[in-house]
Amino acid sequence: MGYLKPMCGVNGAFAYRIDVPAPSRGEAIAVRDAMATRGPDGSGLWTSTDGRCLLGHRRLSIIDLDDRAVQPMTSRDGRYHIVFNGEIYNYAALRADALAAGRSLATTSDTETLLDLYELNGPAMLDHLRGMFAFAIWDTVAHSLFVARDPFGIKPLYYSDHGGTFRFASQVQALRAGGAIGTARDPAGVVGFMLMGSVPEPFTWYRDISALPAGHCMTIDADGVAMRRYVDPAKILAEGENAGINASAAINQMHHALRDSIAAHLTADVPVGLFLSGGVDSAAILGVAMEHAAQPIQAITLGFDEFEGMAEDEVPVAARIADYYGASHSVRRIGRDEFLGDLTDILTNMDQPSIDGINTWFVSKAAREQGLKVAMSGLGADELLGGYPSFTDIPNWRARYGKIARLPYASAAAGMAMRALAPRFLAANPKATGLLRYAGSLGGAYMVRRALRLPEDFNDLLDRDFVAQGLQRLAIVDRMNATLDPMPGSTHGAISLLETSFYMRNQLLRDADWAGMRHSIEIRAPMVDIALFRKVAPAIPHLKPGQGKQLLADTPAKPLPDWHRHRAKTGFNIPYDSWMSAIPGLIRKGEIVSSKGLLSREWSCYLLGHHNVE
Repeated sequence: MGYLKPMCGVNGAFAYRIDVPAPSRGEAIAVRDAMATRGPDGSGLWTSTDGRCLLGHRRLSIIDLDDRAVQPMTSRDGRYHIVFNGEIYNYAALRADALAAGRSLATTSDTETLLDLYELNGPAMLDHLRGMFAFAIWDTVAHSLFVARDPFGIKPLYYSDHGGTFRFASQVQALRAGGAIGTARDPAGVVGFMLMGSVPEPFTWYRDISALPAGHCMTIDADGVAMRRYVDPAKILAEGENAGINASAAINQMHHALRDSIAAHLTADVPVGLFLSGGVDSAAILGVAMEHAAQPIQAITLGFDEFEGMAEDEVPVAARIADYYGASHSVRRIGRDEFLGDLTDILTNMDQPSIDGINTWFVSKAAREQGLKVAMSGLGADELLGGYPSFTDIPNWRARYGKIARLPYASAAAGMAMRALAPRFLAANPKATGLLRYAGSLGGAYMVRRALRLPEDFNDLLDRDFVAQGLQRLAIVDRMNATLDPMPGSTHGAISLLETSFYMRNQLLRDADWAGMRHSIEIRAPMVDIALFRKVAPAIPHLKPGQGKQLLADTPAKPLPDWHRHRAKTGFNIPYDSWMSAIPGLIRKGEIVSSKGLLSREWSCYLLGHHNVE
C-alpha cells in the first residue's frame, strides 16, 4: 500500500548560533497550527535533544496512514529527521533501486525514500527527484539543517534568518503567527505586487521573510546560512539547444515526453480529477489521462451565471470534450452573490496578495464538493508551448520600439511628444510610453507586457520614498534579464523562461497553492515538470507560433478533434465586470468598467488596503 500526503504544512526553527537561546516550542506549535487548513487530519513536532532545532508538520490523510509513515520522520539509524510537503512521482523507482542495493525500508512512503536518498547522496539527491516538494532534513551528527524547494517552485517555502535563528514554514502568515518575526512591510514585495499583480520572489510582503527561490537549497549550520541553485532552466534550455537533435527527432521526443509526464502525474492511491476548461491544455491532458484510467476521470468545469448562453460560457465545449473522451463531467455554476459571500474567506486565506486566483478558488471548492482530493490542471502549458500573446507581442514590440528604447534621450523625447500630441491614444494605450522606454531588452518588453502599471506610474498610491526604495531593491527589469543567462538561442525559449520564472511561479503556482490548500485539494500540473522540461528543451527552438499547442492537441492517442483544437484560446475566466464592480469601494466613482486591465489595477489597490492590515 502506498502513502499519499498531498496536503501538508511544514515548519521549523534552528538556533544555529551558539550564543542565542533555543527556539520556543510554543512558537513552533503556533506556526504549525496556523497551517491547519493545509493539513487538518494530524500534526507532529520533533525536538532535538539540545532543543536547538524543532521540526513541525501538519498533514491531511488521503488513505489511512500507517504510524510508521507519519512526520516528522526519523531515519532507521536515528541520524536524520525530515518534514516534507509534496509528491515525488518517481519515488517507486527510487525505492526499488534502494531495495535492489540491499537497503532496508520500513514503509512504502516517498518520505522515507527521501531520507534514504539523502543518507546515500547528501544534497546531490536533488538531482534524482521528479516531483513537487519543499522539505527540511536535520542531521544530528553534522548538527545542520538542509532545506530544498522543487525546480519550478510548485511548493512554497518561506524563511526568516534573523539574529542567529533560522525559521521556515509553508506560509508567510504562519511564520508571523509565531510572534518572533517583525511586521514591517518590504518595499520590494509591496511595490512588486502593485507593479506585477503578485509578489515576486525572493521578496515577500514582509521585510523579515523571504521565499526560498525555486530550484534552490540551503544548508544551515554553525557557520551560518549557505544557499545554492541546484537546477537552472536557462542552462537546461541551452544544453537542449546544443544537443544537435534535428527538428523532427526533437518534436517526436517532445510528443512522448508530454504523454510520459501526464501519466506520471496520475500516480496516486485515490482518484485523480481534472479541472476542465474549454481550451486545448486541459482537454489534451484529459485525453491522455483517460488512456491510463481504470475508471472515468472526474472532470470539473466552472459555469458562471453571467456567461450562460454566451460565447464566454465554456460549459458546452467542456461537456462535449468530456463526452468525446468518456470522462465523468460535473459543472459547478457560480454567481456574483456566492463570490461576494466568499470574499472575506478568500482574502483571509490569500497568504500573499494576488490579483488572480479567484477562478482556482472556486474550481477547487467544486472539486472538494465532488469528494476529490487531487486534481490535475493545464497550468504551465502556455508557458512551455507558447500559448500566450506575449510570444508574438514581445518580438514585435522589440522590432518596432527596441532601437528607440536603447537610446535613452530619444525614448524620453518620444514619450514627451506622445503625451503632448496624442493624449487620447495614450489614454487608450497607457503602456505605450513604457514600450518606448523599456522595449530595448526582452526583460523590459516582458515587464511592460505583464505589468499592471509602469514603474513611473505609482502616483499617490504609496509613499514616494517607499516606492523609490522598493523599485531600487526590486530592480525588476534587471531581474528579468538575469533570468536569460545564458540567453536561449530562440525567442520562444527566452519568453518561455520569463513566463515560467515570473507569471507562472509568482502568480499561477502560488494561487494554486493557497486556493487549493484552503479546500484540501492538491493541484497537479503535468506541464510543470523538470523531467518534461529536459526532454522538451531540444524542441523549443524549432517551435513555430501556435505549433506547440497543436502538438499538445495531438498528444492523446485519440487526438483532439478539429472542432475543438481550432477554437480561440480560453481559460477559467470569471465575469470580472459584474463581480468586481459589485465590491463596495473597488471602482472609483466615475470609472467606466470596460476592461480586465482597469479592474486588475483597481483590484490591486483594494488588496493593498485589505491584506492583513495591522
